[in-house]
Amino acid sequence: MLKLAKYDVVIVGGGTSGCACAYICAKNNLKTLLVEKNNFLGGLMTGGLVVPVMKSSVKNYNCEYYDKLVETAKKYKAQVTYKDLNDGWFNPEILKIVLDDLLSSEELKNNLDILYETEVLEVKKQNKFINTVILKSNLLSIPIEAKYFVDATGSGEFSQLCGCNFLHDSNLKQQNSLRFILGNVDIDKFCEFIKQVDSDENITNTYRNDRDTMNEIHFTTASTWDTSKYWALDKYLKKGVQDGILLDCDRSYFQIFSVAGAKGEVAFNCPRFANYIDNPFKYSLELKNARMAIYRLYRFVKKYFVGFENAIIVNIAVQTGIREQNRVKTKYIYTKNDILNQKEIKNPVLEANYPIDIHSGEKNKSVLLKTVDYKLPVESLISADIENLCVIGKLVGADFETHSALRVQKSCMSMGEAIAKYIKGKLFTDTEV
Repeated sequence: MLKLAKYDVVIVGGGTSGCACAYICAKNNLKTLLVEKNNFLGGLMTGGLVVPVMKSSVKNYNCEYYDKLVETAKKYKAQVTYKDLNDGWFNPEILKIVLDDLLSSEELKNNLDILYETEVLEVKKQNKFINTVILKSNLLSIPIEAKYFVDATGSGEFSQLCGCNFLHDSNLKQQNSLRFILGNVDIDKFCEFIKQVDSDENITNTYRNDRDTMNEIHFTTASTWDTSKYWALDKYLKKGVQDGILLDCDRSYFQIFSVAGAKGEVAFNCPRFANYIDNPFKYSLELKNARMAIYRLYRFVKKYFVGFENAIIVNIAVQTGIREQNRVKTKYIYTKNDILNQKEIKNPVLEANYPIDIHSGEKNKSVLLKTVDYKLPVESLISADIENLCVIGKLVGADFETHSALRVQKSCMSMGEAIAKYIKGKLFTDTEV
């Protein structure tokens, strides 16, 4: 076992919210350790191929990290600002390099350590405080002491080791996704085709701007099997089912985007599959079925979509897109009524307007409920069971429906940034006292 190391803050999970938290902690002169089980940062933004960032309110608080991420990604030509002014169109592979650059900048290097391929093995507590964690990296054990700990794992595995309680307020589960990317697509030809097929700009749109997109055309389009609106692409998906190329469940959700800085690549936000997180055998079977669905969708677009004739599979996500897994019991549980009634928050973590967005595996059971601007209190990010533990990102203390609005990347980054500032304030106050 290596010698004990001491930090102000230990952040477990180097994904969307964890990177934001680490950046702001280190920038605020907190000695910070970021622990990541993969050999790259970014979580679902990189390993899960979850691009682009879903657009939310431009009035969002705590966006310093997000703005810096956009600025750094531009240097690597890994970012596009789309026609709706969403500047979160990133390249997921290059974003791994972008995040390494951003978190090793000169202003952070004396305050931030990052451990890759490392996980928490054991947690040592006294009363309601975490004193030390034992990390496992390859064959080494590393004892770490800190004043504050942050769970940014998404799954809540660190909070579980700490003995925290979780919220169990719904029998519903969001559908998972296993994203993938096709390359060698003639996107100009496809965009001409898709504009003729679907004239609804709210579903299908394209964008070319010499300055922002390097004169490359970008696009988005979608289809579902829900009948609440007309989906122009569904006639092609139904034809794929009739011809035996697709299964009917492959029609449930189909969404594709171009990729920033990757000419000829198309990112697929599908297929969806059932969320059996409490049954590893069923979950593993669902993952295998999802990969077979990817192959069906690949064959489908090559046959029916102009521009995809020579497409190849270039990337299948190494992380499953789990929309909702575990929510930690926090000092305040944020609810659907809080969102709909625009509950006034004195010191909000974020301000957003992303809708309540529930992906169901049943026809016409998905929910997309528009909201007005809402705010989140910091108490929804502070463990109710452990005094020096905060939780960020998808672990936010919220009911099932509200969580579906808060789980998006921009809001998760704001949570990470806000908790960094909260910890700085607590440590500064403690020092002064």
